[in-house]
Amino acid sequence: MTLQEQKQLLLRDLSSRLPYNVKCRVVWDDTSDRILTPVELFGFEMNAISEIKPYLRPMSSMTKDERLVYEQRLHDVGRSVDVIDADEVVSYIDWLNENRFDYRGLIPMGLALEAPEGMYK
Repeated sequence: MTLQEQKQLLLRDLSSRLPYNVKCRVVWDDTSDRILTPVELFGFEMNAISEIKPYLRPMSSMTKDERLVYEQRLHDVGRSVDVIDADEVVSYIDWLNENRFDYRGLIPMGLALEAPEGMYK
Protein backbone atom coordinates (compact mmCIF):
# COMPACT_ATOMS: atom_id res chain seq x y z
CA MET A 1 0.00 0.00 0.00
CA THR A 2 1.43 3.37 -1.00
CA LEU A 3 1.78 6.26 1.43
CA GLN A 4 -1.04 8.09 -0.38
CA GLU A 5 -3.31 5.04 -0.09
CA GLN A 6 -2.48 4.80 3.63
CA LYS A 7 -3.37 8.47 4.15
CA GLN A 8 -6.67 8.01 2.32
CA LEU A 9 -7.50 4.91 4.38
CA LEU A 10 -6.73 6.76 7.61
CA LEU A 11 -8.84 9.76 6.55
CA ARG A 12 -11.82 7.53 5.66
CA ASP A 13 -11.48 5.73 8.98
CA LEU A 14 -11.18 8.91 11.06
CA SER A 15 -14.13 10.57 9.34
CA SER A 16 -16.37 7.63 10.22
CA ARG A 17 -15.30 7.91 13.88
CA LEU A 18 -15.99 11.65 14.34
CA PRO A 19 -19.23 11.18 16.31
CA TYR A 20 -17.52 8.81 18.75
CA ASN A 21 -14.72 11.10 20.01
CA VAL A 22 -11.88 8.77 19.15
CA LYS A 23 -8.67 10.07 20.70
CA CYS A 24 -5.66 10.68 18.48
CA ARG A 25 -1.98 11.31 19.07
CA VAL A 26 -1.19 14.42 17.05
CA VAL A 27 2.40 15.40 16.34
CA TRP A 28 3.30 18.85 15.05
CA ASP A 29 6.30 19.64 12.89
CA ASP A 30 8.11 20.95 15.96
CA THR A 31 7.81 17.39 17.39
CA SER A 32 5.45 18.40 20.20
CA ASP A 33 2.47 16.13 20.60
CA ARG A 34 -0.97 16.11 22.22
CA ILE A 35 -3.95 13.79 22.50
CA LEU A 36 -6.98 15.30 20.76
CA THR A 37 -10.19 14.18 19.11
CA PRO A 38 -10.52 14.83 15.36
CA VAL A 39 -13.17 17.50 16.10
CA GLU A 40 -10.68 19.38 18.31
CA LEU A 41 -8.25 19.47 15.37
CA PHE A 42 -10.47 21.85 13.41
CA GLY A 43 -8.98 24.82 15.26
CA PHE A 44 -5.39 24.00 14.29
CA GLU A 45 -3.34 24.67 11.18
CA MET A 46 -3.35 21.28 9.44
CA ASN A 47 -0.16 22.01 7.48
CA ALA A 48 1.78 22.11 10.75
CA ILE A 49 0.66 18.59 11.72
CA SER A 50 3.10 15.88 10.72
CA GLU A 51 1.27 12.84 12.11
CA ILE A 52 -2.16 11.79 13.35
CA LYS A 53 -2.70 8.33 14.83
CA PRO A 54 -5.98 7.31 16.43
CA TYR A 55 -5.99 5.20 19.58
CA LEU A 56 -8.00 2.09 18.72
CA ARG A 57 -8.80 -1.20 20.37
CA PRO A 58 -7.61 -4.39 18.68
CA MET A 59 -10.43 -6.75 17.77
CA SER A 60 -8.84 -9.26 20.15
CA SER A 61 -9.58 -6.93 23.09
CA MET A 62 -13.34 -7.54 22.92
CA THR A 63 -14.92 -8.57 26.19
CA LYS A 64 -17.13 -11.64 26.30
CA ASP A 65 -20.26 -9.44 26.19
CA GLU A 66 -18.90 -7.40 23.28
CA ARG A 67 -18.04 -10.61 21.42
CA LEU A 68 -21.67 -11.76 21.74
CA VAL A 69 -22.97 -8.44 20.38
CA TYR A 70 -20.37 -8.51 17.59
CA GLU A 71 -21.29 -12.03 16.54
CA GLN A 72 -25.03 -11.28 16.61
CA ARG A 73 -24.59 -8.14 14.51
CA LEU A 74 -22.31 -10.01 12.11
CA HIS A 75 -24.92 -12.75 11.81
CA ASP A 76 -27.65 -10.17 11.13
CA VAL A 77 -25.60 -8.60 8.33
CA GLY A 78 -24.58 -12.00 6.92
CA ARG A 79 -28.09 -13.42 6.77
CA SER A 80 -29.11 -10.91 4.13
CA VAL A 81 -26.64 -12.00 1.45
CA ASP A 82 -29.26 -11.92 -1.32
CA VAL A 83 -30.72 -8.60 -0.22
CA ILE A 84 -28.21 -6.32 1.45
CA ASP A 85 -29.84 -4.34 4.21
CA ALA A 86 -27.83 -1.12 4.24
CA ASP A 87 -29.22 -0.10 7.65
CA GLU A 88 -27.90 -3.31 9.23
CA VAL A 89 -24.47 -2.91 7.61
CA VAL A 90 -24.23 0.73 8.72
CA SER A 91 -25.40 -0.18 12.22
CA TYR A 92 -22.71 -2.88 12.41
CA ILE A 93 -19.94 -0.49 11.35
CA ASP A 94 -21.27 2.23 13.67
CA TRP A 95 -21.08 -0.23 16.59
CA LEU A 96 -17.46 -1.06 15.73
CA ASN A 97 -16.63 2.66 15.49
CA GLU A 98 -18.47 3.52 18.70
CA ASN A 99 -16.45 0.89 20.54
CA ARG A 100 -13.27 2.07 18.79
CA PHE A 101 -12.31 -1.32 17.35
CA ASP A 102 -9.58 -1.52 14.72
CA TYR A 103 -11.57 -3.51 12.16
CA ARG A 104 -9.43 -2.23 9.27
CA GLY A 105 -6.10 -3.41 10.70
CA LEU A 106 -4.64 0.08 11.12
CA ILE A 107 -2.61 -0.85 14.23
CA PRO A 108 -0.48 -3.51 12.48
CA MET A 109 0.04 -1.10 9.55
CA GLY A 110 1.40 1.55 11.95
CA LEU A 111 -1.45 3.96 11.13
CA ALA A 112 -3.05 3.72 14.60
CA LEU A 113 -1.95 3.11 18.18
CA GLU A 114 -3.33 0.49 20.53
CA ALA A 115 -5.52 2.24 23.10
CA PRO A 116 -4.33 1.70 26.65
CA GLU A 117 -6.78 -0.28 28.73
CA GLY A 118 -9.40 2.01 30.25
CA MET A 119 -8.72 4.92 27.87
CA TYR A 120 -12.33 5.02 26.69
CA LYS A 121 -14.18 4.25 29.92
